[in-house]
Amino acid sequence: MTSPSNYITSSLVLVLFFTTLLGFGSSATHNRNNNNHDFLECLTVQLQSSNSATDAIYSPSNATYASLLLTQNLRPGSTTPNKPLLIFTPFYDHEIRAAIHCSKKLGLQIRVRSGGHDYEGLSSTSRNNPFVVVDLRNLRTVTISTDEKTAWVQVGATLGQLYHTLAQKSRTLAFTAGVCPTVGVGGHFSGGGYGMMSRKHAIAADNVVDAKVMNADGKIFDRRSMGEDLFWAIRGGGGTSFGIVLAFKVNLVTVPETVTVFNVTRTSEQNATQLVHRWQYIADKVDDNLLLRLFLRSVTSPVTGNRTVIASFTTLYLGGVRDLLPLMKEQFPELGLVEKDCTEMSWIESILFFAGLQNQPLDILLNRTTPSTVFFKGKSDYVTQPIPVDGLQGIWRFLHEEAENRAELQFSPYGGVLSSFSESETPFPHRSGNIFMIHYGVAWDSQGNQEAEKHVNWMRRLYGYMATYVSKSPRAAYFNYRDLDLGINNSGNTSYAQASVWGLKYFKNNFKRLVRVKTKVDPTNFFRNEQSVPSLYSS
Repeated sequence: MTSPSNYITSSLVLVLFFTTLLGFGSSATHNRNNNNHDFLECLTVQLQSSNSATDAIYSPSNATYASLLLTQNLRPGSTTPNKPLLIFTPFYDHEIRAAIHCSKKLGLQIRVRSGGHDYEGLSSTSRNNPFVVVDLRNLRTVTISTDEKTAWVQVGATLGQLYHTLAQKSRTLAFTAGVCPTVGVGGHFSGGGYGMMSRKHAIAADNVVDAKVMNADGKIFDRRSMGEDLFWAIRGGGGTSFGIVLAFKVNLVTVPETVTVFNVTRTSEQNATQLVHRWQYIADKVDDNLLLRLFLRSVTSPVTGNRTVIASFTTLYLGGVRDLLPLMKEQFPELGLVEKDCTEMSWIESILFFAGLQNQPLDILLNRTTPSTVFFKGKSDYVTQPIPVDGLQGIWRFLHEEAENRAELQFSPYGGVLSSFSESETPFPHRSGNIFMIHYGVAWDSQGNQEAEKHVNWMRRLYGYMATYVSKSPRAAYFNYRDLDLGINNSGNTSYAQASVWGLKYFKNNFKRLVRVKTKVDPTNFFRNEQSVPSLYSS
């Protein structure tokens, strides 16, 4: 039996424990409120001193805050406890400089966002530290020079806006970048920028010829003043590790007035497995004007009622159907392509086609948000040797585990002009020797950790299965398909050894040079996140 004195002592300990616990909670809330108030006050003073409006600052109590925070992928926001103290949507360079000043003064991180498509939400969430978001959506001017065949594009513009602006100027001037029109230019260009013309015209970063970057002191540099090391780093190494990229100047590409598209589907019962296997031997070797992209999903067969894999050969050819058909007959006759499978159109119409926006008005490309948002997990791999038939069949078994159309693999072909660049020409190292890149994706609608764990664990098991069939030493990954499973930085400073666990996968040996550039241009590691390039001085 417990004595009265022991009972009183135990009760007192419990009271002290819970009092302390509650104190920590109230202290954290108090600190957050103080941080919020201090940053708001600092930023307001800075903006007023330059005669700038203060109505571009949004706190959690503002009705617009939630809609600004919304991203295409709901998963990171649902699993990360910290939300931004404030969201700031500047219109001018000096307003961004004010945010940097207040961030440094108060010791708060800033996260820079252009489109909000980061796979792990690093532009709008943080695992540990209090932070504010600088959302660059209002810096979205696109200036085209048809004579020079160049464009200055502010990073808050979307790919859709860039494509739309090009279409207003010319039928034959285009740009090589991704298919999703709501993706922001800032993250896409600085991380690489693969698209349907990449075998002919390379990736977006390969076509960047100048840029404007603000450093941690608020100074703005162009290519000449920043130097070639920093200019090299922001073309494939991600921009947010080194500063705030404000705009890119790009070379535009010339396309025919008529291009040809097709989307031919085959199920397992229609020889899909053998076609996918054969595709691997030709996808990187076909004519440079031809890009045969492959999408793989599991559906219910209308014939058998059982689950079957459906392979969609989604293709752009920079030319007319009369030139395409003999090419396909020579290089991929197994697909059995015929003229009625193909549609001739303009390049800008092909943008709508690949975005699933056929028959929509061109102005739909100006929308910044997608019609629906989901919980999503993505990963990537590179394939240098064809996956054997039994390896493909193992993938099919994984796809059948998930609900219909909820999991998808994309096989994106390389070769063509991509192989003409050396691995070190830009930080994007995925060049000669790669047949194709794999994008793994799984989506779900229900909130909750249990649901998320089920799908994420499925993805990780599939990724583990694929280790035999993909690149090794390192197992390469595409930076724009960011994946925190590869490794994560400390909440403060991170050593080169720790960061190289993920850095070598994205950048191979270029990671060493990226770290040297970071150390030079941002020695105090002001610009940082869970997968930012570390500074050696702050390690």
